[in-house]
Amino acid sequence: MMRRKISQKNYALVLGVALVVAPVAHANDGKLLATGAVTTIEGSGGGGIVPWATTASYAEDGEWGFTVNANFADVDDFQLGVQSLNLTYGNRIEVSYAQQRLGLNTIGGDLKQQIYGLKVRLLGDLVYGDLPQVSLGVQHKRNTTFALPQAVGAKHDSGTDIYLSAAKAWLAGPLDRTWVANLTLRATKANQLGLLGFGGDQNDDYQVMSEASLGMFVNRHWLLGVEYRQKPDNLGFARESDWRDVFVGWFPTKSVAMVVAYTDLKGIAGLPDQSGAYASLQISF
Repeated sequence: MMRRKISQKNYALVLGVALVVAPVAHANDGKLLATGAVTTIEGSGGGGIVPWATTASYAEDGEWGFTVNANFADVDDFQLGVQSLNLTYGNRIEVSYAQQRLGLNTIGGDLKQQIYGLKVRLLGDLVYGDLPQVSLGVQHKRNTTFALPQAVGAKHDSGTDIYLSAAKAWLAGPLDRTWVANLTLRATKANQLGLLGFGGDQNDDYQVMSEASLGMFVNRHWLLGVEYRQKPDNLGFARESDWRDVFVGWFPTKSVAMVVAYTDLKGIAGLPDQSGAYASLQISF
């Protein structure tokens, strides 16, 4: 318990220092504002629950970018806390690390996992040219509290997701606003992101899931959008529901991004009607 408290305090200190030094961010003059997107609950650059083809931060060719991120979701019977770090180079490569903790409010205790991510831009560009930006990514996940997932039928305490994302922005779209859309196809065995392990008594094979995001910029600083994430259904004890959210993103500068959202996660681990609030803070260097 003391170790966790110290870890959280240290992370809060990192965020505080980041807020102070953020105005001198290195990769601050490359991509257009908000085109670095934010950071997902799995550490990869994108929306809240869907990784995008974009690379995190504003690093362009020959530049390094670095982001620090904290996400928090509070639904009826669960609380999810995520801290992540993200390193990018040249608008080409993204390396990420995230640690997740899911608090089980109803039954007590928590579930934890670590996620190591790599994303590579294959072709295209989010804003310029006719082709969408297309990226290939992997997320290797390690569940560090496997006793409960194993008890409910999970087969493995670790797994690797592979995804392909395509994203495009339209600077003069409908309603004379800038729009951005992203489609992701993910091959996965993860149960509830991996917090309930990987594979199960119903299925232990990879399945391809679809994920999508659509957003409209009210102006250059404010983004309204929706997300949808399809989920596999590997465990017999409870059906796994697809996720969706409606979000508002605020990009006051290239150094800071904040997101708030209403999330509808349906049933989780047999507990129905899991909806509530989500918030994210990202600091970019």
